[in-house]
Amino acid sequence: MPRPLDAAASSYSFLGPAGTFTEAALAQVPEAKGKHWRPVNNVGEALEDVVSGRSVAAMIAIENSVEGGVTAAQDALASIPDLRIIGEYLVPVKFSLVALPGTTLGDVRTVAAHPVAYAQCRRWLEQRLPAHSHLPATSNVQAAAELLGEGPALADAAIAPPTIVNHYRVDVLGDDIGDNANAVTRFVLVSSTRRIPERTGADKTSLIAELPEDRSGALLELLEQFSTRGINLSLLQSRPIGDALGRYRFVVDLDGHIHDERVADALLGLRRFSPNVIFLGSYPRADKVRTEYVSRYDDETFIEARDWLRGILSGEPADGEE
Repeated sequence: MPRPLDAAASSYSFLGPAGTFTEAALAQVPEAKGKHWRPVNNVGEALEDVVSGRSVAAMIAIENSVEGGVTAAQDALASIPDLRIIGEYLVPVKFSLVALPGTTLGDVRTVAAHPVAYAQCRRWLEQRLPAHSHLPATSNVQAAAELLGEGPALADAAIAPPTIVNHYRVDVLGDDIGDNANAVTRFVLVSSTRRIPERTGADKTSLIAELPEDRSGALLELLEQFSTRGINLSLLQSRPIGDALGRYRFVVDLDGHIHDERVADALLGLRRFSPNVIFLGSYPRADKVRTEYVSRYDDETFIEARDWLRGILSGEPADGEE
C-alpha cells in the first residue's frame, strides 16, 4: 500500500543503515530536520522511492575526490526519468578497520567493505594485510553490521566510519586507514520537483549528453558548446550507453546556473548537437565558491547580441541611423 501523501512529503531516503556517510550528508539538509529518514539498500531503491512518491527526496553519493564519479549513481540518473538534483553536500571521509571483540589484525583474512571505501584504503590494507581478500558490502555500515549478524560471519573484519563504535560493539583494529587524508565525498539531493533553485552566483549545473555518432572530433564538438561560451567543466566522465560498442554518454558538471545567459545558450547549442540531453539540475555549490568568467560572457553581452539580431530582423534602424 502506498504511503500516505503527508508521510511521503516528510520522508527522505538515504543509503543505510544509520551511521553512513550518506546519513551525515542528509543531516546537512535543513528541510530534512525532524522528518522521517528512510534507510535503503542501494541507489536504485533510493531513487525509486522518489519516483514512486515514498520520499520527497533521496540523498546519494555522486563523486569522490579519490575515486571520481560514482558510476552506479550516474547510470541510475541516466536511466530513471524525471529526476532533478536540488542540492549538493560535501562530507570528509575517514575509515577504520573494525572486527568482533577479541579479533587481532593477524586473524584477518577477509575484509568486508563498500567498493568505494575499499578502493580508498587499498594501500593500507596491502601493506598490513597483503594476503587479504575483499568481500563487497552495500554500505560502509552494513559491512560492520554483518559481522554481528546471525550465523557465521563471512568476513573477519570490515571497513567502516569511525563513528561505527557508537552503533555496534566492535573493536578497532586500525584508525584513519584511508590512503588520502583529505578525501571528500560529494553527495546530491535528488527530487522529482520541476522547480529549479534560484541562482546564487555560486552554482553548478549537471547534465548527461550523448554523442550523435562514434567519429573523430565528436567529443571536441560537444566540448566546444561550453568552451566557446566561457564555461568551465568541473566533471566530465564517459559512461557506456550499453546498446553497442563505441556508444557513450557523458556526465557533465559545469560552473554556472541555467538562468545564466551563457549557460542557457550552451544548453541550446548542446541540444542541437546531441540526440539526447538530460538536464539533471542547477543548484547551489556546496563550497559556495562563486563562478568566475571574463566579462565578454556576462548576461548583458548575450542579451545585447540578441537585441541586435532582433533589430535586424525587424527592420529597426541601427544606432546612429534615421
